[in-house]
Amino acid sequence: MSTAISTFTSSDELSVEQRGAILWLTITREARRNAMSHGVLAGMAQAIGAAQTQRDIRAIVITGAGSKAFCAGADLQSAKAFTTDYSEPHGHLAQLLRVAKASTVPLIARVNGACMAGGMGLLCMCDMAVADSRAVFGLPEVKVGVFPAQVLSVLQHLIPRRKLAEMCLTGEPITSAQAFEYNLVNYVDDDVDAKLQWLLDRLLDKSPAAIRRGLYTMKKIETMSFEESMSFTESQIALFTLTEDAREGQKAFQEKRKPVWSGQ
Repeated sequence: MSTAISTFTSSDELSVEQRGAILWLTITREARRNAMSHGVLAGMAQAIGAAQTQRDIRAIVITGAGSKAFCAGADLQSAKAFTTDYSEPHGHLAQLLRVAKASTVPLIARVNGACMAGGMGLLCMCDMAVADSRAVFGLPEVKVGVFPAQVLSVLQHLIPRRKLAEMCLTGEPITSAQAFEYNLVNYVDDDVDAKLQWLLDRLLDKSPAAIRRGLYTMKKIETMSFEESMSFTESQIALFTLTEDAREGQKAFQEKRKPVWSGQ
């Protein structure tokens, strides 16, 4: 059962749909292997940004329509596949990656098929990922004379350095099993939807406030030195305990019952 809400707007290229506590962003360009257009990227950025103030949204799933492709990357059939205005310093993909980086709503990639080039950026900007066992992954940019530059910003800390170099420099794809081995995805399954639901269920029964503040904390300390991160987190932990969810969680533990989260 799905319901549309006025905060979010779908287009011919991107379906934006709230299903219960989950916001689904589905690229609907199946004939183009769900290649990214500037409209898709701008629509995703808008939806993820808007979701930050919607407390009833607990997670965002990003996927592609059909069963063949998650996202094939930039649409090379477009005259301006990589930019619409060379005088504009901020590109659409870069802006989307910035919005995703700042999100305190968990992003989960549902990799239902080929995940290539810029599609790898969509995958890696997510906090978790579940892949179909038949999915393939790759950075084929060198085959068309460019390089996965923006994707590196979100990819370089996930994958072993030498494997990253091999993928970037050869442009050759890897299997879902290899993607799992290289820490690109959390799970690989023949039934990607069943595994995705299993993962969502494990998230949805936890404290919304803890997840929101926790994801904020995780992202803030990622590039900090040890001492900087310790100074930041020792102040953050005090703020965690002041939430209604923290009080409810501890009370429920003491009373041996399931907590009823307010999300505050």
